[in-house]
Amino acid sequence: MQLYDVYSLYPIEPVRGEGSYVFTADGTRYLDFYGGHAVISIGHAHPHYVRMVADQVGKLGFYSNSVENALQQELADKLGRLSGLDDYQLFLVSSGAEANENALKLASFRTGRRRVIAFRGGFHGRTSAAVNATDNEGIKAPINRNYPVTFLEINDLDALRRELKKGDVAAVIIEGIQGIGGIHIPDVGYLEALPELCHAHGTLLILDEVQSGYGRSGKFFAFQHSDIRPDIITVAKGMGNGFPIGGVLIAPEIPAIKGQLGTTFGGSHLACAAGIAVLDVLEREALMDNASRLGDYLQTELKATGRFREVRGHGLMIGLDMDEPIGELRKKLLFEHQVFTGSAKDPNTIRLLPPLNVGREDCDVVIGAFREALVAG
Repeated sequence: MQLYDVYSLYPIEPVRGEGSYVFTADGTRYLDFYGGHAVISIGHAHPHYVRMVADQVGKLGFYSNSVENALQQELADKLGRLSGLDDYQLFLVSSGAEANENALKLASFRTGRRRVIAFRGGFHGRTSAAVNATDNEGIKAPINRNYPVTFLEINDLDALRRELKKGDVAAVIIEGIQGIGGIHIPDVGYLEALPELCHAHGTLLILDEVQSGYGRSGKFFAFQHSDIRPDIITVAKGMGNGFPIGGVLIAPEIPAIKGQLGTTFGGSHLACAAGIAVLDVLEREALMDNASRLGDYLQTELKATGRFREVRGHGLMIGLDMDEPIGELRKKLLFEHQVFTGSAKDPNTIRLLPPLNVGREDCDVVIGAFREALVAG
């Protein structure tokens, strides 16, 4: 049997990782400044993470959500304390798309409405409702086009007011920082206007923190660079450091109804062990502070090259815009300097999403690699 050939692959196969690096079978070392789509939050093969996951799989890897699982509550308690949202409720799932799917479903249940407002450049997943709220027609099949979604430009409050006044919007869904869209950050004033505006029209506000959450921006959630409380927050990616886990954080005003939501693999014993280990390391090693400090350093040094049209981001979620496509530059960084970087929907944008425990020396390696590759280019 052949693999279904839907991915464009680099001819590189990492077989092990350590910290900010991955290694191929021949021992070649690559600096990972993409983190496998922002998934690697606490570094590859972190010893505490390895111990907790290995210990749990030796006890019990999975049982269904028809029985109690104390690890779920332990994870919820730690997540609430570190995020400052300990009065929220947690529904555990297995991916970011599943988190957004359930968030949109919950908003529709709560409001009795169908229409969603989403944003140009936004990405929320590839499943049914989530892909329909994603600004990418190329990944929507005919079966996905049954949901009424209105796309607006970020930061246009007048357009949002006009749509909300129609009284039929179940949810506004927005990323704390647009990831695949190219690291675009909503204005603080715009974000802070959203809750009151949504609630005035009976609409729920969903913050998609699947890529921007879990300390990546220097705050636990990127929306916390402003002063708001969303109705629903979705998380995944860095939540499990490579283990599939996601979550929906639900404000206390939204009651749980038995049987309304469900999942087979969400909140498994093994997933919770991975999630607890990530939170342990984030706290013990002060990784949010590290992300903030080194993110500022990277942006300052990369701006100083004078080769980028714009350098933007928060923490270790950085977008670099050029005046031409970045495909060849990414290949030079990878094959000549052994540095992984990420692309974006905009072909002129590079994304940097390294593990949050990356060191200053690693940042200097990347800065040097960019300088050399840009000169060579």
